[in-house]
Amino acid sequence: MTIETANAAADSGLLSTLTWVWLITALPTAFCLWFINAPYGRHNTGNWGPQVRARLGWFLMESPSVVIPLGVFIYVRGWESTAITVFFLLWQAHYIHRAWVYPFRLARTSSPMPLALACFGGIFNTINCCLHGAWVIAFRDSIDLDWTAPHFLCGIILFIIGMGVNIDACTRLIGLKKEKLDGYSAPQGGLFRWVSCPNYLGEIIEWFGWALLTWSLPGLTFAIWTLANLGPRARAHHRWYREQFPDYPAKRKALLPGLF
Repeated sequence: MTIETANAAADSGLLSTLTWVWLITALPTAFCLWFINAPYGRHNTGNWGPQVRARLGWFLMESPSVVIPLGVFIYVRGWESTAITVFFLLWQAHYIHRAWVYPFRLARTSSPMPLALACFGGIFNTINCCLHGAWVIAFRDSIDLDWTAPHFLCGIILFIIGMGVNIDACTRLIGLKKEKLDGYSAPQGGLFRWVSCPNYLGEIIEWFGWALLTWSLPGLTFAIWTLANLGPRARAHHRWYREQFPDYPAKRKALLPGLF
C-alpha cells in the first residue's frame, strides 16, 4: 500500500465516522421536535430573541447550500466528471430555488423568523454541505453513473417528482398568504386534498431520491435528517390546522395519505 492510498483510506474512514455521528444526532433532534414546535411562521411566539424578516432569514439560512457546493465543484473540476456534474446540477436546481427564488416569492407580510433559527439552519446546511463536499473530494475518481442501475433511475425519478410536489405546494401556500395578508387559510388543491404538508412530503421524497441516485452515506444521512426534521413539523402543522379550522377535512392526514 502506498502512502497516498493509506492517506486516502484514512480520510474516507474519518469521513464515514463523522457522517455516522451526524446521522445519529438526527434521532434526538426528531424527539425534541416531537414536543417543541420549531419557532417559525404560525408557531413563532416571539420568545426566541431577535427576529428577522422571513425573506432575509430564508436567504441567510439556505445560501450556504448554494455557495459551498459551487466552491467544491470548482475545486474538483467537477465539469470533467459526468456524474459529479449531474449531481451538482440537481442539487443546485433545488437550492437556488430554495435560497434565492423562494424567499422573494414570499408575501412581505410573512411572519418574521428568529435570528437564532436562521443561524441554526445555516449551521445545519453548512455541515451537510461539508459532508457532501468531503465525499466528492475523497471519492472524486470513483464516483460514476450507471444509467441503467435501478437505484439511480428510481432516485432521479423520485428527486424530480419530489421537487415538483414541493414547489407546487409552496406555490399554493404563498398564494394563500398573499390572498389573506392578515391571517391563515386552510390550503386546498393538489396533494393538499390528502395531506396537510405536501411541501414537506415532496422534500422528503426528493432527498430519499438523492440518497438513491448518489448511493452515498452523506446522501442517506441527509434524507434521514430531512425526515427527522420535517416529520414532527408536519404533525405540528396538521394539529394546528385542526384546531384553527373546525371544518378542516377529517380524512386529511399530516404527511402520508391515509397513514400519518
